[in-house]
Amino acid sequence: MRLLGLDPGLRITGWGVIEAWDNRLSHIADGVIVTDSRMPLAERLSALYDGLIEVIERFRPAEAAVEETFVNMNAVSTLKLGQARGVVVLVPARCGVPVFEYPPNLIKKTVVGTGHAAKEQIQMMVRILLPTSATKTADAADALAAAICHAHHRATTLRLAQGARPAGATL
Repeated sequence: MRLLGLDPGLRITGWGVIEAWDNRLSHIADGVIVTDSRMPLAERLSALYDGLIEVIERFRPAEAAVEETFVNMNAVSTLKLGQARGVVVLVPARCGVPVFEYPPNLIKKTVVGTGHAAKEQIQMMVRILLPTSATKTADAADALAAAICHAHHRATTLRLAQGARPAGATL
């Protein structure tokens, strides 16, 4: 199954695409969508929308995993991030791609083993789990981490469902 991970941001939105089958993961692609901070907010959101459409059309993911918003002390920044996150959740949904949301601490705990991992630890573990990835930015690594988190939680849910069924039953 092809999974898209997204790390929302108004200035930089990270994205990463992986293939998951059984308990194996494979890196497909990753990158960032960057908006110009000198542009009006509406144009930046539009650029983010267009960039996400391009990624989804190119890689055709079956599902998307989005990191939930981290709330900071600056209310204006939090509002702008929320608007960008709205676009990040909207685009896959409008393209018919189911969207799953995960808190940052769960993503970190799933990928690194601790919910308070540093960005450098996430990048290192993403490179270990996806050896063919050459993630150059923390935002792309965070997006791949969201996809990895979804792959692991999705697989667990399927295993539990299969274990609860009588022998010989299928999903």
